[in-house]
Amino acid sequence: MSVLIELGDDRGAPLKERRPPPQVSRRWRVAALVAVCVLLGGAAPSGRLSPQVGPQVPAGATVLGAGPLLLVVDPEPNPPTLSAYDSAAPDGPARWRVVVPPAAGWSAEVAGDLLLLVERDQALGARVTTARSMRTGRPVWRRPERVYAAGNEAVAVKEVRSASEPGRRVEGTVHGVDPATGATRWSVPLPSTAVLRALPGRVLLVQDDGLARLLDARDGVERGRGQFPPADYGPDNPQVVDAHLVLRHPIGGAVALTGYDLPGLAPRWRVPVPPGELTLRSCQGLICGQDEQGRWAIDAGSGARVWTWPAGARWRPVAGPRVPAEPLVVLGLAADGRRALVATLGRDGHRVSVVLPAGLTDCRRVGAGLICRDDTARVTFWPLDAP
Repeated sequence: MSVLIELGDDRGAPLKERRPPPQVSRRWRVAALVAVCVLLGGAAPSGRLSPQVGPQVPAGATVLGAGPLLLVVDPEPNPPTLSAYDSAAPDGPARWRVVVPPAAGWSAEVAGDLLLLVERDQALGARVTTARSMRTGRPVWRRPERVYAAGNEAVAVKEVRSASEPGRRVEGTVHGVDPATGATRWSVPLPSTAVLRALPGRVLLVQDDGLARLLDARDGVERGRGQFPPADYGPDNPQVVDAHLVLRHPIGGAVALTGYDLPGLAPRWRVPVPPGELTLRSCQGLICGQDEQGRWAIDAGSGARVWTWPAGARWRPVAGPRVPAEPLVVLGLAADGRRALVATLGRDGHRVSVVLPAGLTDCRRVGAGLICRDDTARVTFWPLDAP
């Protein structure tokens, strides 16, 4: 039986100095393949062990992925520095390097040709967002709020503070932001706290009372409205894939998933799910679920089960940006408790793509692969194949 590890977090793991990439012998490759075959009943990894040496990452630095960029924030200089590398070729020189204000943490995403760099406080709450040029790193504008990318558009909100789970629960007023200037284009007040999902060109708001509104991210015009049943609304509930929305909610003494269409927000289907802990994530156009029995995927438009992976409950998602159109990447440990296994989940189910060398302790999704470290602070980039 395999055991699990959590590798990394959603806001970047501190990495240390660069070392040469690990040398992988033929004997080690064969042993790794045997371990994976035992774990997965004959399935062998299809990816090749071809790591690249990443950029030099100082002690205490934070590594983030944002679109085509691999970002390294070094807090040691006064003031700190932000360096950007090509995520497809992280062994190359930095595209640019700029000075940034001190902060307790950072997160980043891309809106059109802008990099939205969020400065966070000690409780991981969003303090300020600076829009920077993706090409040069120079600041374009700055707002004292959390700014989310909605495709090429942007929206600014005040996050509800939470030391345990800062996320897309917001309060106050939602502001549409002009990406060129940072000025407010439109504003929509919230009567209470709400969950916000920024989608390409749209903004989904789900209030505490279940009222759901779909707004145009450019002008704030309401494009859809619906009433959801009572649920544990949060950053991962509901999930949105293409023109469909899936909500997890209680029904009587059980739990169900209900599918809605977009933009109308009319209910289309409902399926029961087992009681107990359940997590949902998008994976290559499907909704991937994990419960105590395993992992599975459903079609968001019909609720029909697409595939089931009973052993998948023993794997955990890798940290990093979540892109609905891309496969979900999960990590686990081989039976020896030393080597990390990497699998991708998509429309065709699960596939083990890489066996990582022993000693890797932190991995996160950056661009088309994983960036990892080991107990000597060595940083390597491992390309992944899509299923």
